[in-house]
Amino acid sequence: MDRAENAVAFKHSGFNCAQAVLLAFEDSVELTKDQLIGLGACFGAGMGTFDATCGALCGAQMLQGLLKPKPGGAKKMHDRFAMLCGSVDCGELKGRKGGKVLCSCDDCVRHAVRLLEADD
Repeated sequence: MDRAENAVAFKHSGFNCAQAVLLAFEDSVELTKDQLIGLGACFGAGMGTFDATCGALCGAQMLQGLLKPKPGGAKKMHDRFAMLCGSVDCGELKGRKGGKVLCSCDDCVRHAVRLLEADD
């Protein structure tokens, strides 16, 4: 199973989108599983259940800061995520704002993981 699908499996195991992305990279960071779960705990349902920034993107950007920090990297990932998913706003992505689902949570998690893997 590739890392993106592993993240989706974490999502289906009860973790939020941020935690799912973080846990998929457990082998790449010097943090424990419990630390990663705690780090992502407040980023579910759009940054703390406010239907704001997608948790999958938040998780990927946290990892980006740990694994691939560079000037402009976060904006680049943000813009690519928006292009792939149609928005970075959880409420818009899930259709709670606007009435139309733009991207499923599973696909947001996949895109976030793949963007981090491809980050150049």
